[in-house]
Formats: sequence, C-alpha cells, structure tokens
Amino acid sequence: MNTPFRDTLVEICCNSVTSACNAKRGGAYRIELCQALGEGGTTPSAAAIEYCANRLNLHTRVLIRPRGGDFCYTEQEMDVTLRDIELAAQLGAHAVVIGFLTPDGDIDTDKTRRAVEAAQGLSVTFHRAFDECRNPHEALEQIIGCGCNKLLTSGGMPTALEGCNQLQQLVQQADGRIGIIAAAGIVPNNVVEIIRRTGVTEVHGSCKTTIGDTTVTDSDQVRQLFEKLEQ
Repeated sequence: MNTPFRDTLVEICCNSVTSACNAKRGGAYRIELCQALGEGGTTPSAAAIEYCANRLNLHTRVLIRPRGGDFCYTEQEMDVTLRDIELAAQLGAHAVVIGFLTPDGDIDTDKTRRAVEAAQGLSVTFHRAFDECRNPHEALEQIIGCGCNKLLTSGGMPTALEGCNQLQQLVQQADGRIGIIAAAGIVPNNVVEIIRRTGVTEVHGSCKTTIGDTTVTDSDQVRQLFEKLEQ
C-alpha cells in the first residue's frame, strides 16, 4: 500500500539538457526546464525544450521568463513571453511556468490571464514571484481566478522549510482548487518533514551541484530524494 509520501509528485528544476539527463538518471519523470539559474531562471532554448520533451520523454514544464530581475514586464517583453509560450506548446512542452507582478507587489492579473490564454490548454504554474506579493492570501485568489493550475512557492520565506506555516495555510485556503508546489531548499533530509507539516502533494527541488564553474543537477541527490519518499 502506497504511503502519502510515496504518492508525492516530484519536480526537478533543470538548467540544461545535461541536468535533465541527470535528473532522469536519478529517477525523475517531471522537470522544470530553464536556463540561467544564477538570475533565478530564464526561458530555455527551443532546442532544449524539444530535446527534453521528445527525446528524453520527460514531463517537461518550461519556465517562461524573458529576463532576470523583477517581474514587472513591458509590453514588448510581454509580446516575447506570449510567443515563447506558444513555441513551447508547439515543441512538446507539457506545461509552462509564469509569473507577473505589478510595481505595487500585487498579481498582474491582466498579463497572467493573457499568458493562460496563450498556453492553449497547457497546465500553467505561477512561480515564486508569488513570494514577493504583499498579500499572499489575496494573491492566491487572484491566481486561481486567472486560471492557473498550480502555484510554486516557499511560503514567502527563503526556504520551504522556513515557510512551512504559510505553506500549510495556502494548502488549506486552496482547498483543491489549485495545486500548491513547495519549493526552495528541498533536499532529501527535509522533504518528508515539509510534506508532513504542510500537506503539500507536490515538491520542487533543484538537487544541484557545482562542477568547476558549472551548476548541474546531481543524479545522486535526485535518487536520494525519491528514496526518502519511498521509505
């Protein structure tokens, strides 16, 4: 009989095709694909999306972010964002990951709705831009109202472990209307505690290591994460 931990959906953040290969080697099926992790992640190349979705046969969720920095975008940047969403869908992506804020720290509902519409039925995750919102409970309702399927969050704290109380409140408030994905600092040694304390059914971890000057997903860490959930 499966345990609740074993049923948890695990998403590995991958910054390259190499990282995606390592994630798969460690037992992952679902990834969030991006590049430029040092800037918080930006949109990956078209070739990388196609490779992960079709050649690696991974459930590929694509970060759509035109640049690093804040989450307040110009109309020109929004035009590029919407086109990237359409291209990701055409290339075989299974979901897109987006996030738009106003200068006041609220959800930019207009841009979020436009992104959901451009996704043409693909699952849409609102990312950790949410953690910069001034009113997280109001922001959650706005994200649900815009049609997003999932929310990636650390509960407004630097790590998910520190944000457990807020994460639990968000899970309760969502009440099944949107999936809450715990993110930031998810490692084998804390993943079970985070799930137990918050009630989330999905977690997002990078499981990264540094080799020389290159940051890459570590297949051993991915494997250990799954092993913790299986125990």
